Amino acid sequence: MTDLRIGIDLGGTKTEVILLSGATGERFRTRIPTVRNDYGATIDSIASLVAMAEAESGISGLPVGVGIPGTISRKTGCVKNANSTWINGHPLQRDLSERLGREVKVTNDANCLAVSEATDGAGRGYELVFAGILGTGCGAGLAFQAQPIVGPNGVAGEWGHNPLPWTSETELRARPCYCGRFGCQETFLSGTGLCLTYTLAGGESLTGDQIMQRAAAGEGRARQVLDTYLDQLARGLAGVINVLDPDVIVLGGGASNIAEIYSRVPELLPRYVFGGECDTPVLRAVHGDSSGVRGAAWLNPL
Repeated sequence: MTDLRIGIDLGGTKTEVILLSGATGERFRTRIPTVRNDYGATIDSIASLVAMAEAESGISGLPVGVGIPGTISRKTGCVKNANSTWINGHPLQRDLSERLGREVKVTNDANCLAVSEATDGAGRGYELVFAGILGTGCGAGLAFQAQPIVGPNGVAGEWGHNPLPWTSETELRARPCYCGRFGCQETFLSGTGLCLTYTLAGGESLTGDQIMQRAAAGEGRARQVLDTYLDQLARGLAGVINVLDPDVIVLGGGASNIAEIYSRVPELLPRYVFGGECDTPVLRAVHGDSSGVRGAAWLNPL
């Protein structure tokens, strides 16, 4: 019996595969641009990445786990709540299992991040880990004793589609969300939301990296947008603490690389956490944007 496992992370902009040996030994990893707006091509791309990993291992039929930006409905067996909207309503887990000729485990990508970081990352040694993704979208997952908490509706830990706390109705209405509502935290706290904040402040359309470069260079608008973003993030995380009070908050996704998050957000949290004090660590994911793919591989235990 082999100890090799394959993980897939289906992201908004990239799809990644990893081949893990044992608990943490990385044997192979690569990524390709995500095929958008084509469900059949999505199945094909995942199958091709699995084939690449198996070619590297020399073994076929390896266990496969997949993290997606949504969840599998218990009622229908189909994907729901994915911001990669072209996979919604499709039986992705069933179709992948049939295509690959084995049972494929599929769960939310934020749950994969939480499991990975709780196992050997920034959340190691903490009992209850809240893992937020600040990427193309904004999701979150929970791990208790390094095991994912999913819940009967498949949305445990999700925060991206709640309104941003302590925000005016005018600000909320200015941010329509793909889910059909307005003012979801995803429209503020994702990398996409950061870019929207800059545009709404009168700036041109820029990437998150470009905004951070301008902030570092001292541009007033970019600095103001960064300050606003950090305060919004503190409000969003305070809402989590007020409900769950996790032992640690771990952040992944592209926007989690903003260094000032980890110095300034802990200072802002007591303004919004009930009782006016907060000792919750806010840490960057150790494995970066590859943490989710590692957690996906661990969906199949040894």
